[in-house]
Amino acid sequence: MNKTLLKILMFALLILFIISPFAALASLMLVVLVSAFFFLLGDVFQAIISGDTDPNKS
Repeated sequence: MNKTLLKILMFALLILFIISPFAALASLMLVVLVSAFFFLLGDVFQAIISGDTDPNKS
């Protein structure tokens, strides 16, 4: 669960970097935002459905 919370925090910081008035390369940051959103969404669904946030564990 800590991995999911960390990704949520990183996603929030990414949004702050994009909407800051001094954001350089804003179009590139939007591409990063979209990809981070999909990774975050996948982790949240995985945490809700199975409770397992590390799929590589055996």
